[in-house]
Amino acid sequence: MDVAEICADLVKIRSENPPGGTIEVIEYIEHFLDTIGIRGLVTRNRDDRCNLVVNSPENRLLLCGHVDVVPALADGWTHDPCSGDIDDEFVWGRGSTDMKGGCASVLHALRQLADVGAEPRVNLAFVCDEETGGEFGVRYLLSRNLLTPCDCVIAEPTPPLSPSIGQKGLCRLRLDFSGEPGHGSLYPHIGVSAVMEAFDLLEYMKLLNARTFSGDEALLAIIDDSAEVLEDIFGLSGIGEALRRITFNPGRIEGGEKANIIAQECMLELDIRIPWGCSVEHLMASIAAQAVRATITPINMAAPSFTPAGSEIVAVTCREIERVMGCPSRPIVQWAASDARYLRKAGFDVLEYGPGDLHSLHAIDERVPISQLESAAAVYRGIIGHYSLPDAAHRGT
Repeated sequence: MDVAEICADLVKIRSENPPGGTIEVIEYIEHFLDTIGIRGLVTRNRDDRCNLVVNSPENRLLLCGHVDVVPALADGWTHDPCSGDIDDEFVWGRGSTDMKGGCASVLHALRQLADVGAEPRVNLAFVCDEETGGEFGVRYLLSRNLLTPCDCVIAEPTPPLSPSIGQKGLCRLRLDFSGEPGHGSLYPHIGVSAVMEAFDLLEYMKLLNARTFSGDEALLAIIDDSAEVLEDIFGLSGIGEALRRITFNPGRIEGGEKANIIAQECMLELDIRIPWGCSVEHLMASIAAQAVRATITPINMAAPSFTPAGSEIVAVTCREIERVMGCPSRPIVQWAASDARYLRKAGFDVLEYGPGDLHSLHAIDERVPISQLESAAAVYRGIIGHYSLPDAAHRGT
């Protein structure tokens, strides 16, 4: 079985979140690891939200990946979202890029090492619930001390030459606006529309988006490089500014009672991504001052974070990328968020590196290039080999 077949097997096992159940895909991984002599601990939470963890305190490396995926409607897909179809170039289906492809490459690397008699000194975490905040995944494992702080690679999709060493912050909110109802024919002369209060906040968010933040001096050059990489990936000039600005998405909004009634209630779910140099506390205070008629409920909050570019895990990963790809590697920071924020807060040095077609992330016709699955597995083998050497061998790194 090659790495594309492992990826296809994982894609075929449904694990949409919501609802969030991952028991079948975790059982597949548990069996796979068992065949190469690696025994893992499976944790099971509400609604079959399961994780698999291998943790030895003496190991200095954790490989991590999430097995939940975002939902997909079959309409418009060339290949069924759960098909796991393989052609000459891609494995197709929901989760192939985000991030069952990365999990497959980790598993393939481990089996290749086992086939040559190597004993990798590595901890593992295959987790649920990354797509909805990690309460039953990484956060659960950390709260029960099932993961020992060490260097960590999360197999999230990245550009092939660029591991991600930092992620923007996250502020996900629910805002419940209250209005003063009245006859719609007399608005705006009488009454207060809860719907319009929500739209006023969104206009304010546009003003916040116009401001550029400079961030930590240690990251300035890396942010410039990252903006260049982002623009190259999406072919859009200026999109790199997303790394320096507050970006926001009104993901869900509903309100009002009837077309001729001034809306008494309106609910807004708002996803905000926070750049380096922007204070989460100040941002929240400014939103609260603007949305005076709203009850604000934080759903998920995290400050921007990064792993120093000079750390061992960054140096080793870039070296292995260059060995496998034959081209220089440069680390970047990322516009999105991941489980890295929880692991960094718990004392891990974390980066992300993995296979994927970033254009198809969370999109119709999600797919992962087979060549990237193979090269990522080779990079992981090199990283595992470095961290599996006796401790004395690390001192010259």
